[in-house]
Amino acid sequence: MGELVTVRMCEGISRGFAADARARVAAVVGGADALVESLRVRVGTIGAAGSPAGAGVLTQVNAEVDGRRIRVQEAAADLGEAMDRLTEGLRARMAAVTSGWAPRPWPRRTRTRALLTDAGPEAPAAPAAALAEAAAARAGLPYPAGPQRIVRRKRAQLVWCSPDAAARTMDAMDYDIHLFTDPATETDAVVYRVGPTGYRLARTVAAGPPTRPAVPMTLSPCGAPELTEDQAVDRLTAAELPYLFFAQPGSGRGRVLYRRFDGGLGLIAAAS
Repeated sequence: MGELVTVRMCEGISRGFAADARARVAAVVGGADALVESLRVRVGTIGAAGSPAGAGVLTQVNAEVDGRRIRVQEAAADLGEAMDRLTEGLRARMAAVTSGWAPRPWPRRTRTRALLTDAGPEAPAAPAAALAEAAAARAGLPYPAGPQRIVRRKRAQLVWCSPDAAARTMDAMDYDIHLFTDPATETDAVVYRVGPTGYRLARTVAAGPPTRPAVPMTLSPCGAPELTEDQAVDRLTAAELPYLFFAQPGSGRGRVLYRRFDGGLGLIAAAS
């Protein structure tokens, strides 16, 4: 099984660690009662020693389990702990996929990232930046300070699917927010993790709730604001939000600005 696991070690990680990562992932997959293919493991650093982001390890595994794509991403202060978390998460994700989907409880366990919360009445008193800093401290990862900027951009052809299907994809791919196009309204939308049910739907244009959803889901009553990138960055940082769903002025297409493990910002934009 080990030869079927592709491992990519990023700069700053010893190449000798690849064999151990491959063996540990293969051991988890070897005991599964499912067809597991396309196993890809990525191990990299969060910042660099002496940098504002500090030094930590970020691990990720992508695979197909019985034909369904899954992803697990974990971070920790050192390689051993990061791989422990990754293999634990992979085992749990595979079990969830093969046993049939069920809504995840909320709140889930604290991760190195801040818990992604709504900016509405359900939001906790602690801002996202404070939650992220506290979670990073528990994991032994210094949280960066200073101005925020977009360090990664991704343009994606959004999948047309129901909010239920989007929520299931979000869970399988270990996302806290998922951007898609809602065919019922023909608008870009997101589902994301937030209380009280654990799932919330927001669209670029305000609309009614989905018909007979299988997922326990609350609904944002407002459409996404139209903002430029600079305005979105300013709003996210000023309000200390973990992410921001907004619409591109002119086109109205959906975009998501989010906080990354390294303290920078990422932008996901719908391809025209």
